[in-house]
Amino acid sequence: MTDPTTAQRTGRPERPTLDGIEETWSRRWQSDGTYAFDRTRDRSDVYAIDTPPPTVSGELHMGHVFSYTHTDIVARFQRMRGRTVFYPMGWDDNGLPTERRVQNVYGVRCDPSLPYDPAWTPPATPVDEAARKNPTPISRRNFVALCETLTAADEQVFEALWRRLGLSVDWSLTYTTIGATARATSQRAFLRNLARGEAYQAEAPTLWDVGFATAVAQAELEDRERPGAYHRLRFTGPDGRAVPIDTTRPELLPACVALVCHPDDERYADLVGALVRTPVFGVEVPVRAHPLADPAKGTGIAMVCTFGDLTDVTWWRELDLDTRVVVGRDGRLLPEPPAGLPAGPYAALAGQTVNGARRAVVGLLADAGDLVGEPRPINHPVKFYERGDRPLEIVSTRQWYLRNGGRDADLRAALLARGAELTWVPAHMRHRYEHWVGGLTGDWLVSRQRFFGVPVPVWYRLDDAGEPDHSQPLTPPEVMLPVDPSSEPPPGYDEAQRGRPGGFVGDPDVLDTWATSSLTPQIVGGWETDPDLFARVFPMDLRPQGQEIIRTWLFATVVRAHLEHGVLPWRDAVLSGWILDPDRKKMAKSKGNVVTPLALLEQYGSDAVRYWAANGRPGMDLAFDPAQIKVGRRLATKLLNASTFALGLGAADALRAPVTEPLDTALLAELSTVVAAATAALDGYDHTAAVQVVESFFWRFCDDYIELVKDRAYGTGPGADSARAALATALSVLLRLFAPTLPYVTEEVWSWWRYGSVHRAPWPTTYEVDRAIRGTGDPALFRLAADALTQVRRAKSERKLSMRAEVPLAEALGPAALLDQLTLVVDDLRAAGRIGRLDLLPDRTPELVVACAF
Repeated sequence: MTDPTTAQRTGRPERPTLDGIEETWSRRWQSDGTYAFDRTRDRSDVYAIDTPPPTVSGELHMGHVFSYTHTDIVARFQRMRGRTVFYPMGWDDNGLPTERRVQNVYGVRCDPSLPYDPAWTPPATPVDEAARKNPTPISRRNFVALCETLTAADEQVFEALWRRLGLSVDWSLTYTTIGATARATSQRAFLRNLARGEAYQAEAPTLWDVGFATAVAQAELEDRERPGAYHRLRFTGPDGRAVPIDTTRPELLPACVALVCHPDDERYADLVGALVRTPVFGVEVPVRAHPLADPAKGTGIAMVCTFGDLTDVTWWRELDLDTRVVVGRDGRLLPEPPAGLPAGPYAALAGQTVNGARRAVVGLLADAGDLVGEPRPINHPVKFYERGDRPLEIVSTRQWYLRNGGRDADLRAALLARGAELTWVPAHMRHRYEHWVGGLTGDWLVSRQRFFGVPVPVWYRLDDAGEPDHSQPLTPPEVMLPVDPSSEPPPGYDEAQRGRPGGFVGDPDVLDTWATSSLTPQIVGGWETDPDLFARVFPMDLRPQGQEIIRTWLFATVVRAHLEHGVLPWRDAVLSGWILDPDRKKMAKSKGNVVTPLALLEQYGSDAVRYWAANGRPGMDLAFDPAQIKVGRRLATKLLNASTFALGLGAADALRAPVTEPLDTALLAELSTVVAAATAALDGYDHTAAVQVVESFFWRFCDDYIELVKDRAYGTGPGADSARAALATALSVLLRLFAPTLPYVTEEVWSWWRYGSVHRAPWPTTYEVDRAIRGTGDPALFRLAADALTQVRRAKSERKLSMRAEVPLAEALGPAALLDQLTLVVDDLRAAGRIGRLDLLPDRTPELVVACAF
């Protein structure tokens, strides 16, 4: 491996070009180990990044390019500041998105009851629509193998695009969330949570996605507006009094266990504690009072069903109500009525879908005269799993939970305190975290009824009747991890005892993908497997991520680090904004409005695309604008051409020469302020401000300074040496200032005249720039000279003359103090403006005015 700090100069090519430099330098960076993490350095010298592992279930889009470019700018800046940067890349490949993709690509579905078929081969892809609608059932093991095959291919495509974009990742640190290391880490953390009482199993109401046939956590919910209707049902009070109830879910009438009103609602005060009779089914249910009942909603008294929504769950739990479940995991009403419900009316509902049961119940109500008026259409928010396409149901299931402060006030307070410790960029994002933690109503549901994921690492003993004992799960020692209870027996048992009375059964579920992704610092940091590495990188410095997953990834990672290590997992969290389409809508695959980056990278180059991304500040949304990418291409081209010109003047040989001329020292004095401003901006994660201040100076450097000094730089003597030295210093500094954002063109130019990689060069300092100045420098002098030259150019442009046209006579009018300053650069101004005679005339004008005569 070549030492990236001593690599030889390449020399300036005869015809410099941006074409092809991505492939050249990507290959060179890899072979030279330019971005390799040095694990011999002390923790104080390490900058560790908890890089988001993108979900491998499709294509990367411009939103990914946007946020990952921001992280890379931080990594490159910190590396040039002298830190060794721990910058891994992971792939989030387990969970529902991968399963859905495999189903669509291959036209298959997983059937765990089928035996593994080693001879089975997947169909040729792509499969037709008929195969997708009627997928072929295959065993779990065959299905998982397909998932692994597809994700491996996807990950290669993702890595190639990231490399082309120029991410300065140490690719030896790559991991996957389904790999052996991740599985072992996830299972180890779960087992320790279990041993400390932080993980527990419970039979409880569970949010359930019927389409995916899995439980869903609170953090994965989203509300979607859907049409519905209010139906008014007539219940009967103890004295025959009619008690009207408004509901959007009449199909849950057979699951009704109570009516609830507000404690202060005088309309129903006399009913509290009494029994009322349900319509159609004639079941007696109690009337209870609870502060969550809204007197202004509907009739002011609500039907409590097990379970229609999360409020029903709260009422059921806090009022200690009966349970009468009628909806099954398949989204259909159960074939048999629950205890205490008459079978006659229920027969019309058994086996029906929710929508079918709704129509049937409305018909029964109408026939019984218990439907008051006509249904009233409404639009209302309905809860969905964020990746699902059917409304969620709430069913009673046995699931695994992890304590997260939802039911523990002390833990909630501790997690809120962790949020206060964290540095948030931008700062207002902290409020989203606090709002989420403060609003938790239950613990974190971490088990999922899926196939491609990290298995829950427990087994259960079977009693003599073959029933599992869930109260005392069998757990493996950590040295066994990772384990798959579906194919491995627990310690002390053999495979022949699986499923037999007196034997065992493995837990069939997998852990929520966030239960593994929440451990990314531990997975990549070598927790318990590489203590030396873990001590050098944990807690990490930076968590960059999207704002929409504060409640999932960020919060969950804080929970796991707090419970296991008693610390925050990182010091800073930088939240990215969203990419918007031309209609100002968030760009997302689910919306069908994404733009993929490969064609843009090929057309304009990676530096141009990165420049566009750098124009979005943390937490701020950015509209996708191809015109901005074109500006980035123009900037990279100008940097290449200006560098070619400066080096062609001999700047490379004058880097250490003294800068003595007033205009040259003025330029460097202003450059010193640019260095200070850009450094402060990047220290505060404001890459946009850094790019803007550097770019603004660069264009003035090209358009004004180079034009002002090029005649002098072509000459000989101290004045020429000073100009070339200033050009060399400015070019060296500018290349390093641009390097985090424009890594390819800066590396290309750097290689022409400097040793090593620009990305391993030290970040410029004001001391470095100031040291090159002999005497003092006044930035105002550079601005004055540039202003005068601009006025001369404007005069030529107004007369439609070439910028090379001669100006026989020019007069500079202004305050004497300004003219005294102008005398210091008058020769450079005359040469740049091609002015034959330049008179300096004191005047009362407050600013400099240059008049040209032709």
